[in-house]
This record gives sequence, C-alpha cells and structure tokens, in this order.
Amino acid sequence: MHTMLDYDSLLPEYVYITDGKCADNKAAVEIPVEPYSIVEADRGYCDYSLLNYWDSTNVFFVVRHKENIRFRTIQERPLPEKHSQEILVDQTIEFELDAARTKYPKRLRRIAIWNDERNDTIEILTNNFKLAAPTIAKLYMARWKIEIFIRSLKQLLRIKSFIGTSRNAVEIQIWTALTTILILTWLKNRAKYKWGLANLVVSLSLNTFTKIDLEKWLNEPFTPPPDNPFD
Repeated sequence: MHTMLDYDSLLPEYVYITDGKCADNKAAVEIPVEPYSIVEADRGYCDYSLLNYWDSTNVFFVVRHKENIRFRTIQERPLPEKHSQEILVDQTIEFELDAARTKYPKRLRRIAIWNDERNDTIEILTNNFKLAAPTIAKLYMARWKIEIFIRSLKQLLRIKSFIGTSRNAVEIQIWTALTTILILTWLKNRAKYKWGLANLVVSLSLNTFTKIDLEKWLNEPFTPPPDNPFD
C-alpha cells in the first residue's frame, strides 16, 4: 500500500495498491502530486530518475539520500545561527558519476541534520533552495507521521483473516479498512470530547449494539443515557 499522507489532516490523500514485488520508487510515479507541493520521503524513494520526474513537474522533494552517494560540492551555504545548531551541513552539490548525472543533471541541495532522539545524523537532498535549512529539517521530521499512521492502521484495524484471497477480494478488504479509519477520524474531529483514536475505536466496539444518540455520545461519552433515549 503506497500511501501519500496529507500533512494537514494526517489522512491518505492517495493510495496505490500493488503486489509485494513493486518497489516504492517505481510505484511513486503512479501517485499524482500537485505542482508546487513538497514531498517528504524516506531513502527508498531516493531514485534519481524519480527525483528528476518530480522536479520536471514542479514538485519539491525532501528525501533522505543513500549512504554511497557520490557528489561534488559546488557551494557551502551559510549555516543558521545559535537557535538551529542541529543543522550540520548545508551545501549545493551535483552528482559526480556520469550515470547519476544522466538521471538527474541539475544541482541539488544537501543538508545534514543531527537527530538528538536517535543520536545520529540524517542526510537529505532537496531541490528547494529558498526555504531555510531548519524549515527543510522540520519538513523531513514530519515524515515520521506516516509511520504513526501505518502503525495505527495495523493496530486498530487489523485484518486477521481474508474472506477472499483473489486480488479483488484482498483490495476490497484493504479499502474497507481505509474507509473505516476515515470515518473514525471524521467522528473524532467532529466530537467536542478530546478522543484518542484508539480509545474511540475501543469504545465504539463496546457500544456496537447499544441504542445511543451517536453525536451526543461522542460529545459526552461519560454522561449516562436516559432510560428511553428514542422516545
């Protein structure tokens, strides 16, 4: 399930389902991205042809690069001052090898970030030369939200067994799970009570066969219902 997560809603904007043999960088070409969007992606999407495709369609990208990257430094860009010490490197680069330059002939921006939580350095590439380095760093860190989304999907809407095993049957069950999480998130955002998504899922499952006013219950889950709520 190749998923493009919307930054504002933290919900899938587009989902492309393939078999397990399809690599992330190959599936990404099938996902439509609006011009002037900013795509944050992990190392699996650091494919120079894909990056060139995004750049040619006026899409900005922030992607973690591979460890064996070969490049030539064109310019050392000034580092931010005191309040952004996590920025270690900010460079303008171009690929050194002919094969890489054929796939991506333009210059790129390379930023190295120190990650205190994981005690390591994150090295990223971007074609955005206007945003400040700390902003680029924050954009990449926001990519972890897709891991949180996938984890929630696996934990809360587990498909324990498939009713059918054909491609169509499996996809229907996956789409049903995605539609369910969309409805649950909509209910969570609509409610006045500050639900956690996991708590909402559990509470709704416990009240599946209970006659309640759903909207009132969402807003006041701990208020006892009247004896005859539908009189």
